[in-house]
Amino acid sequence: MRFRSTILHFVIRASFTVSMTCFVLVSCLFQSCDLIRMKKDEPATEVRKAIARVNNNYLYKDELAGIVTSNTNADDSVDRVTAYINSWIRKQLLIDEAMKTIDINEAEVERKVLDYRYSLIGYEYQNYYIKQNLSDKIDDAEIETYYKEHIDNFILKQNIIKGTYIKVPKGAPRTTRIKELIFSNKEKDENELKSYCLSFSTAYQLSDSSWMEFDKLTVNSPLAEIPNKVQFLKTYNYYETNDTDFLYFIKIDAYKMSDNISPLEFVKEDIKNIILNKRKVELAKKLEDQVYENAAQKKDFEIFDK
Repeated sequence: MRFRSTILHFVIRASFTVSMTCFVLVSCLFQSCDLIRMKKDEPATEVRKAIARVNNNYLYKDELAGIVTSNTNADDSVDRVTAYINSWIRKQLLIDEAMKTIDINEAEVERKVLDYRYSLIGYEYQNYYIKQNLSDKIDDAEIETYYKEHIDNFILKQNIIKGTYIKVPKGAPRTTRIKELIFSNKEKDENELKSYCLSFSTAYQLSDSSWMEFDKLTVNSPLAEIPNKVQFLKTYNYYETNDTDFLYFIKIDAYKMSDNISPLEFVKEDIKNIILNKRKVELAKKLEDQVYENAAQKKDFEIFDK
């Protein structure tokens, strides 16, 4: 297994269940509202004013409610309404063409519309319940426990380092002092280096406890073109290079190679997201079970013989 693919797959799968479900359901719900209009409407009357027609299907003025708000200016209002009408016409034409070309089971369509509606309402309530009951407090002990129990999932897929990286234009002042400042442990020198980077550097990362992906740190630099990066990291703890326009300085305090176990600090945020998503899934299941059990006790539902 590989760390990034494993972790991202887990997080994406949990997030996809929650986030993409809403998107699909909303899209289908709006489309199915148009499908319902496959039933031929009556021609415009004095009560309902028709503003568009496709064959025997009519779009009425009252159906535009909500498209424009009181805060929308006049030009935007016209644009929104026009866009909606044009979209409605295109959909109706496509639906009419479909009705002439293929056999549409309208009963099945209506059933799907109801299913989407119920799913969307259920999702909204589920989302509300999770927001009300989700605890996002995750202490270090829980993170460490999860890390140890799933250690095989945290295999590095890239080389990572701790250190300092600075990229400055060749015309920047006092570039000969950068190396001295990088290696100094004096607080005043550390502050001077930070101030220098803020003033003149186009990209920098100062030494702290953070682990960084080597390739991402050195992208768009000659360091990205090093053929054997493993050998480079083993050989150098400090390196300077340049190209046509810039000078590059890198000091490597620590490194870990791909295919090794990731440090806990490097995957800490990923583990937090995994734990939060697990909690969301558990809360959603808990809500579903509670609703079912309460309804069963009250005999709010029955299952009849088929």
